[in-house]
Amino acid sequence: MEIRKIDATEIKNVVKQLFMDCNYYIGRDILCSLKKACETEKSPVGKSVLSQIIENDEIAAKEQIPLCQDTGMAVLFVEYGDKVVVENGSFDEAVQQGVREAYDEGYLRKSVVSDPVFDRVNTKDNTPAIIHTTIVSGDKIKITAGGKGFGSENMSAIKMLTPSYGVDGVKQFILDTVRNAGPNPCPPVVVGVGIGGTFEKCAQLAKKATFRSIDTENPDPRYASLEKELFESINKMGFGPAGLGGNTTALGVNIETCPTHIAGMPVAVNICCHAARHKSAEI
Repeated sequence: MEIRKIDATEIKNVVKQLFMDCNYYIGRDILCSLKKACETEKSPVGKSVLSQIIENDEIAAKEQIPLCQDTGMAVLFVEYGDKVVVENGSFDEAVQQGVREAYDEGYLRKSVVSDPVFDRVNTKDNTPAIIHTTIVSGDKIKITAGGKGFGSENMSAIKMLTPSYGVDGVKQFILDTVRNAGPNPCPPVVVGVGIGGTFEKCAQLAKKATFRSIDTENPDPRYASLEKELFESINKMGFGPAGLGGNTTALGVNIETCPTHIAGMPVAVNICCHAARHKSAEI
């Protein structure tokens, strides 16, 4: 396979469009789940909240305005083909410029501060974006982009469990994390779970899990069953839409895993609100 050249401007334009689209258009999987939940929600107040969320999402798409005032911190998962060369600029620069233009021209709220502790001065363009890159075989670049709001991000957690905790310990930590979050992450939520790897890999898997369509399941039937069990348990907690009570606390639970060390069993839970913004494109 020959080396393929991609102009940095093309990458910039794709990233720009992805972030505008993911902030204006809710995913079909989320919208379908919201509509289904609205039909099965037993609480009148919860049903009303779900109806308002659906109406909000439909207006956002029609008017091309943000789904939520928190348009998130830019996060990208990139599958970068090993036969690709970027011309007239770097990949990172192209991504950052795409984010800048999207948040400026798309009238999206700029929420990133340059220093996390002391200065906390707004960068005024929502950069830098967080980029997770995996090198794959081929001559294409696949980009999945999302804006992660921090009302739900702040409710996420990670724990370095040891193997002795077993599957029951894993389930307990996940359920405790969601229970402790309560109404704060703007339910109904998508619960992304990462299991395995190292401290940082586990957290990355949990974030990646929130980007996976909720109408899919883990290919391993054991984890698919665990996703279903956790989903049912979470919806029995009773927080309901907007935390006002009901049987719809979660829209989905997605689990991603990878091998880990013999002495460890890391588990991370990344909670995402119902404005689960993400879009993908292949260049």
